[in-house]
Amino acid sequence: MILRANCKINLGLDVLRRRDDGYHDVVTAMFPVAGLYDEVEVTRTTARGVSFRAGGIAVDCAPDDNLCIRAFRLMQQRYDIDGVAIRLDKRVPFGAGLGGGSSDATAVLLALDELFGLRLPETELIACAAALGSDTAFFVRNIPQLCEGRGEVMSPLSLSLSGLWIVIVKPSEGVSTREAYAGVVPHVPPVPLVERLRRPINEWQGLITNDFEPSVFAAHPAILDAKEELLAAGALYAAMSGSGSAVFGLFDDPQRAKSLRWQTPYIFRMD
Repeated sequence: MILRANCKINLGLDVLRRRDDGYHDVVTAMFPVAGLYDEVEVTRTTARGVSFRAGGIAVDCAPDDNLCIRAFRLMQQRYDIDGVAIRLDKRVPFGAGLGGGSSDATAVLLALDELFGLRLPETELIACAAALGSDTAFFVRNIPQLCEGRGEVMSPLSLSLSGLWIVIVKPSEGVSTREAYAGVVPHVPPVPLVERLRRPINEWQGLITNDFEPSVFAAHPAILDAKEELLAAGALYAAMSGSGSAVFGLFDDPQRAKSLRWQTPYIFRMD
């Protein structure tokens, strides 16, 4: 069974407060990007365990730490499933704030649910995904959603980017989630994100913000440069996705989108 594990972008990200459990309460609008995806193949085997093979972009973690393996082990522990072979063709940059690893993990959960005939309700799949990470649950539904709490409390978001072009740029340097949260200053904005998102897209810049940007840009000027280049090229809105280091721009003119002088931009038309 082969699935396309697409990435996501964050349209705004407000860090509201630090919680007693050490996490932060956030509000963000997550939006799937179908054009940029990893390929995840899951096959049943006669063995009890899991074999894992990865290709494409090299990921800087041990195979046992890969979210695909962790997803399988979670499902085997909870539902006593047999073994599988997992193949990952990595195309989404990691350490980018695009949720590639989280999407891979959810693809494995969905494949296992299908292959072993578990027929888990959506609520249970979301709970399994949330146990693996804050962004992972988003990909169960894989539709525009307003995400709150640690990111696992979701509600559908009526928002369309259809007809626009998205350009995603991944600077060579990365930003760890730990670094991003260490520099953030939590605050509750006077106007909730969901209300600000109702404004026309050409009014979003400066209104829809990512609270990780100030400290990340100060420490990594190349990421700020990438955002400013997107705006200079004519993006209606540009921002860093999640905790970075990828930035994206939304364009209404494909020629402007394709004129960006970045080394390796990802360019897609939004459906």
